[in-house]
Amino acid sequence: MDHKENFYKYQAQTTPHPLGLVVDHASGSYIYDHLGTAHLDFVAGVSACSVGHAHPEVVRAVQQQAASYMHVMVYGEYVQTPAVELCRRLAELMPEPLDTTYLVNSGTEAIEAALKLARAWTKRQKILYGKRAYHGNTMGAMSVMDYPERTDPFGPLIPHTRPIAFNDYSALDQIDPETAAVILETIQGGAGFIVPDPDYLKTLKSKCDAVGALLILDEIQPGFGRTGRLFGFEHFGVVPDIVVMGKGMGGGMPIGALTASKAMMETFATKPKLGHITTFGGHPVIAAAALATLKIISGDGFFSAVLEKEQLLRRELQHPKIKEVRGKGLMLAIILENPNQANELVLRSAKRGLILFWLLYEDKAVRITPPLTISNQEIGQGCQIIREVLDSLDA
Repeated sequence: MDHKENFYKYQAQTTPHPLGLVVDHASGSYIYDHLGTAHLDFVAGVSACSVGHAHPEVVRAVQQQAASYMHVMVYGEYVQTPAVELCRRLAELMPEPLDTTYLVNSGTEAIEAALKLARAWTKRQKILYGKRAYHGNTMGAMSVMDYPERTDPFGPLIPHTRPIAFNDYSALDQIDPETAAVILETIQGGAGFIVPDPDYLKTLKSKCDAVGALLILDEIQPGFGRTGRLFGFEHFGVVPDIVVMGKGMGGGMPIGALTASKAMMETFATKPKLGHITTFGGHPVIAAAALATLKIISGDGFFSAVLEKEQLLRRELQHPKIKEVRGKGLMLAIILENPNQANELVLRSAKRGLILFWLLYEDKAVRITPPLTISNQEIGQGCQIIREVLDSLDA
């Protein structure tokens, strides 16, 4: 019995029909299967492989740290240099008062911690969130996800949460003195890569400040250079109270984090003590990978190159069946005429060696989130496949 058969027999699945690509190795913008066939990756592990596959600086950091020490103690007890340096560097790069970072194991865990922190800091319970939001799949994260098909089988979820329409200024009147926090994706992902209106987040933050509510921005996908800035919120002239990050932060390794002010983050140490604890958060090998990734993407010209690649993609993704290209930077989605076209584009492109993927809610969308290090030539090659596949599709 080969690995593919064992995959279906022994490993729990998330859908009835996984893509089932048998991975042998990966490098740069390519994943190679067990037959040695190269697959150009326009997905990057769903925005997680920010600096491509097996980036030599990330690999070197992982190998060196693993040879020195791996897990030694639960989070927050020992001084472990990779974690300390990662948090220090983030503080240098983020606007005030965002100066203290809590490292966890995934973006979803960071969401859970952010919701806890907001309630503990404000001593309020009400949390508002965006309609068609996606923040993860744990119970707390699903409690701020307006998608009954996915949430109802697991209810009841945590109480006192309520959806508001994204980009709807009138809905901001629901922010009141009982509100602990508003949590939003800076750019809505699963809903179709929806970018906020230019003044929406600033207006939202003003409403929160007026009543003492917190603004939590989910940067799990937009963050770490994906939009051509370190964080997506930098495009919109706003500084949130809590920033949640993950995905591309680890350069392909699993990590999450939340950053807030020192005063606010001390809540977890004192009110109550051990207010959020984790065994493997801040793992030295993972932190070393994240620190190497941060050094790469914060280098001279990196973010401007991402924005130039966005413009190249937008020029290359011109086709009668593409109705819109949404998003910012290399967090893009092409919107097609109908769901069948989107499905066929993903499946037929895969047969031609191009990896594309779907979005959670918008069934006419196809994800375009390649490694931030992808070359212009690779962009051209992938877009040519997309156009040729679209040519072959029925209306």
